[in-house]
Amino acid sequence: MSLLNEDVVERLTEHLRNSTTDLADADLRVPITHYVSEEFAAAERDLLLRTPLIAARSSELPAPGDFITRTILGRSVIIARQRDGSVRVSLNMCRHRGGRVEQAESGNKRVFMCSYHGWAYGSDGGLRNVPYEKAFEPIDKKCNGLTQAHAEERHGFVWVDFSSQGRSIVDWLGPADAQVAAFGLDDAVTFIENQFTLDINWKILMDGAYDILHLKYLHPNTVGKILETGTSVWRNYGPHGQLFSPRMKMTELAKSGEPIENGWKYVGSNLVIYPNSMFIASPDHVEHWVVWPDMTNPARSTVHIRFLVRPGILDERMKGRVTRSWEILRDAALDEDWPMARSIQENAESNPDGTFLYGRGEASCQHLHRRLMADIGGRYANALNDMTSNTDKKAGEIG
Repeated sequence: MSLLNEDVVERLTEHLRNSTTDLADADLRVPITHYVSEEFAAAERDLLLRTPLIAARSSELPAPGDFITRTILGRSVIIARQRDGSVRVSLNMCRHRGGRVEQAESGNKRVFMCSYHGWAYGSDGGLRNVPYEKAFEPIDKKCNGLTQAHAEERHGFVWVDFSSQGRSIVDWLGPADAQVAAFGLDDAVTFIENQFTLDINWKILMDGAYDILHLKYLHPNTVGKILETGTSVWRNYGPHGQLFSPRMKMTELAKSGEPIENGWKYVGSNLVIYPNSMFIASPDHVEHWVVWPDMTNPARSTVHIRFLVRPGILDERMKGRVTRSWEILRDAALDEDWPMARSIQENAESNPDGTFLYGRGEASCQHLHRRLMADIGGRYANALNDMTSNTDKKAGEIG
């Protein structure tokens, strides 16, 4: 783990011995309309399109000429490996009349051609050929290539930024960059990969992944037996953050007064990369989640989950362990987490007035909602103070 969090084990131990946890400064009440409103959902999508996002694994493009097509927040893109090893992301949209210039999900090509009128583009997006060019006014090929989005590879991922800011991913991640680097994912193998489209607002799914108060209630026979409920350390990295939770073994050691050696063995973490990505660390693998809001329905989203494993440890025994971890996650999600999340969504749709409460002990969940409202701005930012209620509790008290 990064030295940035060298005191986490000590702080968790103190919390366990004193029945405390990290707390936010105040409770937060979020309007229920934020989970059902088309207006708020549109504002969120606009914000995400101005934010660096994880689009793919670098390993999906192993050789020059390799490409994949993706739809990211409604925008069809071609992600292509260049001859110099770099990656380019181009809108999959012909500059003539808007047709998609590539229909395949993946492949290896030097040229992409629109099947409507035959305009052809190189893998770098440059316009190469215009049939019947003399029938047009002069076309400057340098100015009529595929529209580019800023792309960068870091930590084994392809990041895309549709804004015009051109910021580096190192700058965007800030302190979180060291935390992602600690996972060593540059050459990790994508051992398991699945997608689920659910009739649930994307923020409810994000909440469930780093909510520390539900484990022993919603997952009494699985995760609730592994991780402590209601105790955590939350680290704020600007737009990003990281949740650290103790395993039950750490609770036993802390309350017995025994010294805790190699304490990181007893700590689980969830690194949240704003706005829609998470890295959930386990001893033998890293779960990587990306949660995508639907482009038309606030009550729908898609969860993309990868299980990433370092190649040096991926023997048959490890494959069995990681597969079992996936089965536990899948069953908990399908049978417990997502049915509960769907019930929340249904209640929100039928009762859109009022607020949902995020208490001081839910600092990790508060973080996303506070940041979204502040970044969307306007009346949402102005209303943020109204959604915060002060309490009389002292910092560190649970209840």
